[in-house]
Amino acid sequence: MDDLATQEAKIKLGGGQKAVERQHEKNRLTARERIDRLADPGSFFELGLWAAWNMYVEWGGAPSAGVVTGIGTVARRRAMIIANDATVKAGAFFPMTCKKVLRAQRIAQENLLPLIYLVDSAGVFLPLQDEVFPDEDDFGRIFRNNAVISASGIPQFAAIMGNCVAGGGYLPVLCDKLIMTDGSGLYLAGPALVKAAIGQEVSHEDLGGAKMHASISGTIDFREPDDPHALERLKRLVEALPDDPRHVDIAVAAAPAPDWSRFTGSSEYDVRDLIRGILDPGPFDEYKAEFGQTLVCGFGRLGGLPVGVVANQRIRTKPAQGPMQYGGVIYVDSADKAARFIMDCNQTRTPIIFLQNVNGFMVGKDAEQAGIIRAGAKLVNVISNSVVPKLTVITGGSFGAGNYALCGKAFDPRMIFAWPNARYAVMGGDQAANTLLDIQVSALKREGKTPDAAELADLRDRVKASYDEKTDVRYAAARLWVDRIVRPEETRSALLMALAVATRYDDGRPFRTGVLQV
Repeated sequence: MDDLATQEAKIKLGGGQKAVERQHEKNRLTARERIDRLADPGSFFELGLWAAWNMYVEWGGAPSAGVVTGIGTVARRRAMIIANDATVKAGAFFPMTCKKVLRAQRIAQENLLPLIYLVDSAGVFLPLQDEVFPDEDDFGRIFRNNAVISASGIPQFAAIMGNCVAGGGYLPVLCDKLIMTDGSGLYLAGPALVKAAIGQEVSHEDLGGAKMHASISGTIDFREPDDPHALERLKRLVEALPDDPRHVDIAVAAAPAPDWSRFTGSSEYDVRDLIRGILDPGPFDEYKAEFGQTLVCGFGRLGGLPVGVVANQRIRTKPAQGPMQYGGVIYVDSADKAARFIMDCNQTRTPIIFLQNVNGFMVGKDAEQAGIIRAGAKLVNVISNSVVPKLTVITGGSFGAGNYALCGKAFDPRMIFAWPNARYAVMGGDQAANTLLDIQVSALKREGKTPDAAELADLRDRVKASYDEKTDVRYAAARLWVDRIVRPEETRSALLMALAVATRYDDGRPFRTGVLQV
């Protein structure tokens, strides 16, 4: 945990202290300083901090993908804030920068959150332009989303407080209200490129300065002398929005805190103890408590609002018929129960919280003959078609189809969090290492090489180390498979914030499933 905090602090430095000083020399604030001034004190909930962690090393790295995103309250109204970090490669867009901005836009769009863009970017990172420019999850999709979000009536605000170059210029201009500070630049091509392309010599100000855009092109709505004035203007504009809908009472007292360390190791534990540590004090109405016991389902309250919970039980259980069942494994009966419970939550429009610590589905002859694939498909079907808000927390393992069946990233959770000890992979490290080792040994034998015992041990260690690196939750967070790494004791507060956002409105879509194998 201490190491995690140290790494987070380093990531938040962006391009480093010298880059921060260069930003200040231009009379500009950094992205995080701008957010601190804009958001109400203590309200900013960062998402995607670990984006691009240990990626783009050959280019010097891109801490937090060069953009800061998160939900904060501005003038007491919740908003999604997206701020380019000009201390990281002048705020240029790497592939993960695009994906991070797109994820922030999606969260805002799904939850009707106003968007605020603090623009200070040199545009596409040219050495990687082929990975940034053309596809449906790349740079252009951001501008498409701007237009679609605007058409859906979600307010968008932009403040240009530095560079806004080339295609990136479309983002702020597609917003509802546009502020620009003196000294900033908004143009499709800068002075040097204009001279090279058409031979015209023009000053930065005449080409795309704030004064020109305020008085001649009419592109911007408000011109401000500097960052502090622009941020104050933003606050006043946001304050004109209607008051936030409030359904979650974040002031509801929590139950006595459990010993969180009980839930982070390899020992067995009763997941009901974890559920009690997260939900409001009061009854937890467990659903089908004596059936399908490796998944605990039930109704409780969070922030005073009714919620459903689906959680992996981590102790061995004995069903009324049949052998013992192992914690963390999904069996036919537990999959059937969870599917029925999720349908019931949709019937009553109850948000669902998934607590994942799953090894996967049960395998073997007995499981196959009992219909494990059929039961798993039913669970996947109802989660895929669920219309109520879904929130996911990975508290341990998230392996294989268990990740899918308990609302992993591919199944549209409004937000997905993970504990520092979480592990994300198609299978556990030991099983995967053995499988990969067998493949490599077979390949060596086809080449006429038979490794000895020492070589086998060394090969296995290298295979497992590589696999373990990729199951680390930081690897997952770097690729935005999770929105935020939360410490166990932060789980309740993170879920309260996420639930407050996810329940801002109900679009009223009817719940329907595809064909269910029964």
